[in-house]
Amino acid sequence: MKVPKSLREVDRDGAVVRTQEYDDGSIIAVDFGDTGENVAIDVVDSVALIVTDDEQFEFELPPEASDITVNNGVLTIKE
Repeated sequence: MKVPKSLREVDRDGAVVRTQEYDDGSIIAVDFGDTGENVAIDVVDSVALIVTDDEQFEFELPPEASDITVNNGVLTIKE
């Protein structure tokens, strides 16, 4: 699964973006660190809206995305 462009750009702001490929799918994980203590996500159709303490952004979900969660400041997109 390819990381959406806006998530690649958030990497410059101190967040850590990682991908992991498995035999049965892949995962994109975005760790917002200290600024992501209060990360909120809302999904409307195929667009994810992310709000952190310092910023707000949106991105088109990869077509393969099947599960999007936030836990302890880490956004996870699973295929």
